Amino acid sequence: MNFLAIDASTEACSVAIRYNDKQFSEYELCPQSHSLRLLPMIDSVLKQAEVKLTDLDGIIFGQGPGSFTGVRIGIGVTQGLAFSAQLFARGVSTLQAMAQQAFDEKGERKVIAAIDARMSEVYTCYFEVDDQGIMQPQTEETVLAPSLVAQYYQHLALPAYGVGTGWDAYAELVSLMSNSSASPDILYPTALAMLTIGQVDFDKHCVDAEHAQPKYVRDTVSWKKLPGR
Repeated sequence: MNFLAIDASTEACSVAIRYNDKQFSEYELCPQSHSLRLLPMIDSVLKQAEVKLTDLDGIIFGQGPGSFTGVRIGIGVTQGLAFSAQLFARGVSTLQAMAQQAFDEKGERKVIAAIDARMSEVYTCYFEVDDQGIMQPQTEETVLAPSLVAQYYQHLALPAYGVGTGWDAYAELVSLMSNSSASPDILYPTALAMLTIGQVDFDKHCVDAEHAQPKYVRDTVSWKKLPGR
């Protein structure tokens, strides 16, 4: 099956196509420019693959957790394209995508993903690879204060390979990470990794475009009132 994958859930903007067993992708770090870069990147990979949206079988999108604005941009674009081409869509976790990248590129079979969630918290989840070579969550995706992460994973045999921006942001997490350096090589998800995950049993997990939804993990956001407002 042939798919387009889209992700704008972090500082990175990533697009990939798998068509007739060939892959085409673009990846760019562009904080606060996703709305400007995403559609041109999609157009570029479609041209590289020499395909139209209607030639594809579905769209795979990054559903979060991550930037609230970025996740919504990615899903909005997914919905628009899926409606126009009458395609189904499937969401893939940002955290799972980074874990998948660690397995695909480095052979890591046990991975903790941790993304800086701002507000002195991290989004995090622990993954292990299954028989199909897909990284599967072994805990619930959650958002925690960094000081509580070790307790959350206390039942696991750690350290494990670390991916994501949370490790650089919060030094207290480093003891849980088995990486040779204190800073992860994999900081952001890629659409290529989402292709790998999303194509497996796509028909069982896909939804109509209008039902493509984010996974924020954090249900509420506390806003501080500015002085004088």
